[in-house]
Amino acid sequence: MKKNILHILTFGLILGAFITARAGQITVKGSDTLVILAQKWAETYMNQHADVKIQVTGGGSGIGFAALQAQTTDLCDSSRKARPAEIAHCIKAFGKLPTEYKVAMDGLSVYVNEDCPVKELTLDQLQGIFTGKIKNWKDVGGANAPITIYSRENSSGTYEFFKEHVLKGNDFASSAQTMPGTAAIIQAVGKDKGGIGYGGAAFGTGVKHVNVKKDDASPAIEPTEENVENQTYPIWRYLYVYVNPALDKDDAGAYLKWIRSDDGQKIVKDVGYYPLPKNYRSNH
Repeated sequence: MKKNILHILTFGLILGAFITARAGQITVKGSDTLVILAQKWAETYMNQHADVKIQVTGGGSGIGFAALQAQTTDLCDSSRKARPAEIAHCIKAFGKLPTEYKVAMDGLSVYVNEDCPVKELTLDQLQGIFTGKIKNWKDVGGANAPITIYSRENSSGTYEFFKEHVLKGNDFASSAQTMPGTAAIIQAVGKDKGGIGYGGAAFGTGVKHVNVKKDDASPAIEPTEENVENQTYPIWRYLYVYVNPALDKDDAGAYLKWIRSDDGQKIVKDVGYYPLPKNYRSNH
């Protein structure tokens, strides 16, 4: 009996030490689309809460979900909704559905070189370009020059969102050059007059975006805040954070509430994404 009590006390001390070590520590991992915004949120929040330390890393939405399932991150940043398999793995890991929070809106932008004369493309044309069926800019109103496709790696939520909503599930062209993040796509397109890529609205410096048409008969829509919020821009999306619900009442929960408050949403706009509609915000 004494031995059992000793084991229980020892376990309690270890568990208590773990919880104490965790207090005030928040880890964030996942979407590269969200990483600049997540770092700015963390920096601002830590300046206001000296007792909280937040570590932010990217890697892609898929990497974030893998870490959430392994319980090696508190928050998973994602530029897409969780897959059924990812939800199932989370339930297996911590016994509950992960809690989903919408944290911002984005107009997923299509980027071309600043010297490219093409100003608008239809969804069908984008599908043709990124699947490799359309290979020359002259076929979409541009110069007689080959199109170079820049894409994200398949662990990226932005890659998956674009594949699902623009390519309609079809594969990217085999010639597409895979880049490690949106910033790398921007850099490549900025140097390549024949280049085209895609990414979050906040990454557009040094390139230009094309306006997007649902079809030939529709107007070309710019990915502005108004057009994203009213959902007229064809490639709009929410950006998400997923969390183990056991942490919702912890420091992570307070942080998420702040992110979705007016103060946190102001940073969304400062970074270049679009704030949540008022009805999605917290009453922080």
